[in-house]
Amino acid sequence: MLMRRECLNSYMSILSNRLAFRAEFCERGKPLFSMKSRLGLLLAVPALIFFSTAAPQPLQAKSDAEQICVSVGRLLEEGHYTHQPLNNEVSRKLLQTYLELLDYSHLFFTQQDIDALSAKYRDALGDDILLGNLKPAYEIYDLYAKRVDQRVAKVKELLNQPVDFKVDATIELSRQKAPWPKDEAEADQLWRGRITNELLQEKLSEHPIEPGPQLVARRYDRLARTVHEEDKNERVKLYLDALAQTYDPHSEYLSKADLKNFSINMGLSLVGIGAMLRTEDGYAKIESLVPGGPAQVDGRLKVGDRISAVAQGATDYVDVREMRLDKVVEMIRGKKGTHVRLLVIPADAADPSRRKSVELVRDEIKLKDQEARADIIIKKDENGNSVKLGWLTLPSFYADMDRHQKSTTRDVLALLKRLKKENISGLVVDLRRNGGGSLEEAISLTGLFLRSGPIVQTKGSNSNIVISSDPDPGIAYAGPLVVLTSRQSASASEIFAAALQDYGRAVIVGDKNTFGKGTVQTILEIGRFTSLLGSRSQDDGALKLTIQKFYRVAGGSTQLHGVASDIVLPSLSDLPELGEGALKNCLPYDEVPSAKYAKWSDTHSLFIDQLQRRSAERVQNTAEFHYVMEDIERLRQKLNDNRISLNEDVRRKEIADDKVRKETRAKERLASNQEEPRIYRLTLDTVDKPNLQLIMFPGKLAAAKKGGVSAKVAPEAAPDADSDLIGGGDEGDTKEPGIDPERDETLNILADLVDLSHGPKTASANR
Repeated sequence: MLMRRECLNSYMSILSNRLAFRAEFCERGKPLFSMKSRLGLLLAVPALIFFSTAAPQPLQAKSDAEQICVSVGRLLEEGHYTHQPLNNEVSRKLLQTYLELLDYSHLFFTQQDIDALSAKYRDALGDDILLGNLKPAYEIYDLYAKRVDQRVAKVKELLNQPVDFKVDATIELSRQKAPWPKDEAEADQLWRGRITNELLQEKLSEHPIEPGPQLVARRYDRLARTVHEEDKNERVKLYLDALAQTYDPHSEYLSKADLKNFSINMGLSLVGIGAMLRTEDGYAKIESLVPGGPAQVDGRLKVGDRISAVAQGATDYVDVREMRLDKVVEMIRGKKGTHVRLLVIPADAADPSRRKSVELVRDEIKLKDQEARADIIIKKDENGNSVKLGWLTLPSFYADMDRHQKSTTRDVLALLKRLKKENISGLVVDLRRNGGGSLEEAISLTGLFLRSGPIVQTKGSNSNIVISSDPDPGIAYAGPLVVLTSRQSASASEIFAAALQDYGRAVIVGDKNTFGKGTVQTILEIGRFTSLLGSRSQDDGALKLTIQKFYRVAGGSTQLHGVASDIVLPSLSDLPELGEGALKNCLPYDEVPSAKYAKWSDTHSLFIDQLQRRSAERVQNTAEFHYVMEDIERLRQKLNDNRISLNEDVRRKEIADDKVRKETRAKERLASNQEEPRIYRLTLDTVDKPNLQLIMFPGKLAAAKKGGVSAKVAPEAAPDADSDLIGGGDEGDTKEPGIDPERDETLNILADLVDLSHGPKTASANR
């Protein structure tokens, strides 16, 4: 092994000196490779064969998969932000990552298996990648398939035995961080508890699909079948994906099918419900919701929800746990206008037997659905005076790079002009569900609220720092400004919020921190590097590669830490488990020197203490926030305990208590007399029209509550239909779609800021 590594290192050193392989990236993150550097990579591939062992071996042509493997390894070494070589450290992380991608809950392998695999592979996988040797990937997968077959056989034996649901025992809810069972006996014990829990979940479910033992048996038959259906290409994809993720969680190998789906999503031509899914513990878990898609507009599906079953129209549900993710996605996608029903375990469910049924109508997800929009809100301040406020909802930082027809900045500018014409006294920019987008748009949009100066700093792997500044010295809006964020606000959203906070231009309100993604990725098509070796460029997939990090103008990184709110509001989404820090192998936080910039004013910093005090008093006296804080406490305790009872009586009592709690809250809401604001909707289609759509007004809430429907319509969730009301949520929801205490309190904070500022109700523009 030592000789192998020494020969490889020696050859790499010579190759590096002679061919000077390097990659340069343009401002937008697209790779620019010179022919010389490209040949440097390509010529390295066949030459490595002669240095794989101490003795020369006969020249053998590499398969497409082997060529792809070498290319991915070299691109990660040379192009990734860290420039981390494929050394022993990376080899060990690769093995761990691959094992966890296969066995997420640490249940199929035993520690004996892990020890044996580690002894054989842990220091060799890096060399094997650069040699195009995929034998370890296949051998580890084969062992996993064998362990799955053995376990499924034992599960079927368990299902034929009587189950005691009166036992006073618990099991771990999540085993992601748990050790592998030390041996087969310990694994058998863990699986007895797991199967008991699965049977109990089905027994307690309000939406039974079929008898529990039959359903669970079918589920594990499907798992075994799925494992064996994975062909060599799919196994290579999984292995190379594990390799990319050892560098950071946002680097990823995209197979041909992945690349096609990526293109569909980028083109926004997909017909479906608008949800991004990933596999976790056998479930298809909602990772994000596409702004403007049916799921996001409906409001009942949440990030973190797990899909347990899918039904087409009025047909019976089909259990999808342990089903391949692409199969689940295929079931959810369909023709425009057709109905799909999802049986979902809510993200905040204390008991996984709790399900909610969500029926959605598939629709085409278009860029138009993700456009910026605004609301004009007329409400009473604490003194009883009417105040007119603006609410700008920004789903993403979009841009049409090819035709230059769409621009977030241009659209927001049009909305701001109309809002100023309506004499708003202050403005909220809602970024709660904005996962990012175009860097250029984030920079130019920030410039609408600043006179001039740097917006963001970017550092590449060469440590050179580039400062990007406001491209326009004009200002579109200079009035009181609040930016509302959440743990789902990421990337470009964090650049926007961080810059306005550093300048003292806006008050940041929301979760404790935003997501914390301070990195930028580029897409490299592998075929560009393997085509001269005979590989099919269209079938080789691509590498999504992290190449840069973002930094605030004040010098700190948005990576890992995100943007901290000036005023924190209680929120169920405010969990560290939903941020960058919860992802494995995330890049660390660091700082660069501060850029030279002039603060907007000291006014906002002077007001922060007063704004925090006023808000804290209101939150303490608001029933909805008390509900949220109670739910947060229960959820936090459940996550910390990480245990669930296997006793049916205990579980039924928990379910009954939860039902009573929701019924009590519903009665308390009905008895409340909170005065609702008057809200007018403003879209890009109506921005120049004299009359605006009235989507909510005082009195409607009380009238609708008598009929059992909530009339409150959150600005970010209200549809653009002609109807004044949005229907109530499924009774399985923990939170009515229209009830939005964060929105209400953010408006109160903005009204306070207007009052404290004593500024003009409308700001002039230089644009």
